[in-house]
Amino acid sequence: MKKENQKSEIISAHGRRKEAVARVMLYKGDGQILVNGQAINQYFPSKVAKSLWQKPFVLTKSQNDYWATIKVSGSGKSGQLLAVVHGLSRALSKANLEFRPILKRAGLLTRDPRVKERRKYGLAQKARKGKQSPRR
Repeated sequence: MKKENQKSEIISAHGRRKEAVARVMLYKGDGQILVNGQAINQYFPSKVAKSLWQKPFVLTKSQNDYWATIKVSGSGKSGQLLAVVHGLSRALSKANLEFRPILKRAGLLTRDPRVKERRKYGLAQKARKGKQSPRR
């Protein structure tokens, strides 16, 4: 008699925003989401954050169909939140190909390309701020 592999299917995806990177592992399950070992409601406690990270699940009508573990690093809380949303959306589109057009239409699969502009030499402390010249 053969042993059957009971391990559930793992769907992995990366989400990025600014300097933040979220590594998402999505499984079939009860809807629990852990971010860096904490419940997502503790890691991102605000109501606005909750509406943002739930958006991919609400659009695809799969609120309690998947559970996820997420490791996120870099940037601040806002960048991390948007990286998590991007990663969850990518993972859901891999899990079910029917979700892809829905998420694409909502703009959740598009990586936001805006990052901090590098500082140029010859200027003051910032990327574009010029040095003040004396009156002539």
